[in-house]
Amino acid sequence: MSKSGARSGRTDPPQDGSIAPQVSRTRAALQSYLKPRIATMLVLGAACGLPLLTISNVLGLWLTDNGVSMTDIGLFAYTLLPYSLKFVWAPFLDQVRLPILHRLLGKRRSWMLVAQLGILIAFAGLWFSNPRTDLVQVAAFALLLGFSGASQDISVDAWRIEIAPPEEQGTMLGAYQLGYRLTALATAALAPYLAQLVSWRAGLIFLGCLIFLGMGATLAARRPPERDAAEEVQAAEKKLRLRGRIGAAIGWFYGAVIAPFVDFFRQHRWTGLLILAMIGTYRLPDFIMGTVARPMYRQSFSLIEIGTMSGLVGVWVTIAGALIGGFFVFRFGIMRSLFIGLTAVIAGNLTYALLAASGHNLAMFAAAIAVENLAAGFAGTALLAYMSSLTSAAFTATQYALFSSFYALPGKVLGGLSGVFVDWFASRRGLFQAWLPALGTLPDKVVGFVPFFIATALTGLGAMVLLILLYVRERGAARGKTA
Repeated sequence: MSKSGARSGRTDPPQDGSIAPQVSRTRAALQSYLKPRIATMLVLGAACGLPLLTISNVLGLWLTDNGVSMTDIGLFAYTLLPYSLKFVWAPFLDQVRLPILHRLLGKRRSWMLVAQLGILIAFAGLWFSNPRTDLVQVAAFALLLGFSGASQDISVDAWRIEIAPPEEQGTMLGAYQLGYRLTALATAALAPYLAQLVSWRAGLIFLGCLIFLGMGATLAARRPPERDAAEEVQAAEKKLRLRGRIGAAIGWFYGAVIAPFVDFFRQHRWTGLLILAMIGTYRLPDFIMGTVARPMYRQSFSLIEIGTMSGLVGVWVTIAGALIGGFFVFRFGIMRSLFIGLTAVIAGNLTYALLAASGHNLAMFAAAIAVENLAAGFAGTALLAYMSSLTSAAFTATQYALFSSFYALPGKVLGGLSGVFVDWFASRRGLFQAWLPALGTLPDKVVGFVPFFIATALTGLGAMVLLILLYVRERGAARGKTA
């Protein structure tokens, strides 16, 4: 077993070959979806999706309808930066106890409620803003929405890890993903529908009121056992011989900011770098290809066809993938699920290469959407469960915020260059026709997508190598302990 497994519980089922334990474990995996905390997690997952999906799915349409330039609309992507930087203030949420609210709700739920109040304030600001005349004000409230949403994520992730045992993290994440995707339906379909029939203000009011469901779930959630970094602070003060208020402040800073990273590398040593590298590359194929997937659709399909496939097929298949991923994590363990998820993601990218070469083929479109979204839901659940197993009880929020920021950042950076890569492949089609003869028959507007999606699939091989190395390392550590 890995050091993370020793800290957080078993990550893989025993290999005794008996049928009865396997059947009972399958039954337990299914029954875990029926526990009350799963329902709470579903609603909190929907609340976590609300700020991010409102910015990514709704604001662009709202601004476009109000005549805002594409340059200004593009700049609104920076209001999502708090999601990549949340590890910066996660130590504050991890260690600071709010007056009054902490006594009533505990550390995690009190910060969740404060973040949800920030989300409500941001929505109220958007309700009464006019993009034609108050664009800076709209940007400020959108940034508040992103910051409050990222802060809510920090506390919800910490609550999830602390409230459920390690073997149930997969099913908890399955419920989280289900709630998240239901919010995707609300932002991608219901809000624009209300805007068309009534007004954009009505659509934004509808979305803003959904946060009240999240507040209800926060108040109804159980209070998890709590730990802080008091022991680490005392050890630092004693070791450094710190005294007085300045010494206490330095000790608190060490316990809140430095100790979580020291703790991680103390537990994993050099393997910690291997773990971080695997986390940072595991979802590279998805993140790099995601930026240009919709422009690729538009080369061959109508908006109605894209909406039907992406909204009705894609969302529900992703939900199915997340729930299946949660079941597999519980039943077969995290490491096996990571291998299956990564293999599926690579296959999903290859189906997009086939789709780009197929032209207007609705059957191929449906197949590609189904494979890619199923893989994304499955792999996402497996990776989040793995990251949850790495956290220490004293630093849950800080360490998980670091992992969740780190796993998305490389893909987002490279994803911004995806259009450049597509154009580069298109301008050098002759270099690839010997390997891909089908390129010779494709029009210029899609020819760059085929080698691009093949290349994104190949980026998953690096993560596969790192995953194999981690697996071998874990097996070796397990044998060493049993010997």
